[in-house]
Amino acid sequence: MVKDVEMRDGSAGSCGKSKEIVEAQRTYYMEGKTRALSARIDALNRLEQSILTYEQELYQALRSDLGKSRAESYMCEVGLTLSELRYVRRHVKSWSRNRRVHTPLAQFHAASFTVQEPYGVVLIMSPWNYPMLLTLEPLIGALAAGNCCVLKPSAYSPATSAVMAKLIREAFPSDYVTVIEGGRKENEDLLNQKFDYIFFTGGVNVGKLVMEKASAHLTPVTLELGGKSPCIVDHTANIPLTARRLVFGKYLNCGQTCVAPDYVLVEKSVKEKLLTCIKEEIRRMFGEHPLENPDYGKMINQKHFDRVRGLIDPMKLVAGGQVQEETLRIAPTVLADVTAEDPVMQEEIFGPVLPVIPVKDIEEAIRFVQERPKPLALYVFTEGKRTEQRILTETSYGGGCINDTIIHLATSQMGFGGVGNSGMGSYHGKKSFETFSHEKSIVKKYTWMDLPMRYQPYTGWKEKLVRMFVK
Repeated sequence: MVKDVEMRDGSAGSCGKSKEIVEAQRTYYMEGKTRALSARIDALNRLEQSILTYEQELYQALRSDLGKSRAESYMCEVGLTLSELRYVRRHVKSWSRNRRVHTPLAQFHAASFTVQEPYGVVLIMSPWNYPMLLTLEPLIGALAAGNCCVLKPSAYSPATSAVMAKLIREAFPSDYVTVIEGGRKENEDLLNQKFDYIFFTGGVNVGKLVMEKASAHLTPVTLELGGKSPCIVDHTANIPLTARRLVFGKYLNCGQTCVAPDYVLVEKSVKEKLLTCIKEEIRRMFGEHPLENPDYGKMINQKHFDRVRGLIDPMKLVAGGQVQEETLRIAPTVLADVTAEDPVMQEEIFGPVLPVIPVKDIEEAIRFVQERPKPLALYVFTEGKRTEQRILTETSYGGGCINDTIIHLATSQMGFGGVGNSGMGSYHGKKSFETFSHEKSIVKKYTWMDLPMRYQPYTGWKEKLVRMFVK
């Protein structure tokens, strides 16, 4: 999801400058200025203030890049970011404390504990679909842990990237946190540098490249990827409410959400009712003419618009399908009686097109999911406890919801991440702090006693003591 673009004023560097930037940050980090708890809390305070200073510009930029309304931008970007920041700030002191653990009897007399330390200089590469949230939320965890950070937002959302470059520049010296704007060349240049940690959010193909580049330096990574996230609806579901929550999750940000329901597996007995209710909810939320709704977003660019439009099969179209090329808008669209072989099922849609696949029963739905790569999210709508439990235990996915969509990522109390092809690692709240921290294991041995059994020469009585202590 990257392309070549020229660097703009306000960026922290250009191609060939990445090494210099990383070295400067490493020097700054080694001076110890980021590690004290007070320094980390101060960094979070400065970030918060800078976000608030540029809040109005962020709304304008998100409107420019993605057509997001002010309400949606606050709900899904600004508000979520501030909520995460304030949660982390409240808890970072407790997370940072050394943690006592049990010491085995064989190590008598000693104390065992773990120490959290920052990795050092980290790289955060973010996508275009939620350009503020998915850039600054990982940054919050990195700052709370005491790291220096290079931020690389996507070239596809230039207006938001420019605002973030300004707010970061106002809050931090570049040796501490900096934003590098640009496209493929800048990405490649950054990935050739030695970072202490890389956090990447984006597509699977680029994620593989990131992992390959990181392996040259044995750099640990978190990969937040994607995939085709299924939604399962059984005959016991509250169909009108299912339709409302499904339409919200699918068409938010014009379907350009990594955890949007990608397709629906619905039991045949309730398929027609579900389709009817989905069409009603689309009209209720977006009006009779969604393309004229000023609060309905747009595709990020022409290439993406053309790709998603090409997935609409007129023979299976039951709702939507209208497009407005000059504004890069595609109406909320529903395809019925889709099969696994249809083009719309061959890739992650990442747009406002919802395929509906009828299944005989829950067993068929589970098999359908099991036979495919592990998705980032899964949703099930049911009133049946047994069905709920089967989905939880028989399918593998990053996370999800029972009787709702996408809201599982909007909490700092739980980690968010993928599994298999949908990614590795997680973040949010304490998970973010842990992701950007290395946990050192320490044993402090006291000197007033020294048990002789571990030292040579080994004798029978020493072996007996070892067997007594080590069980």
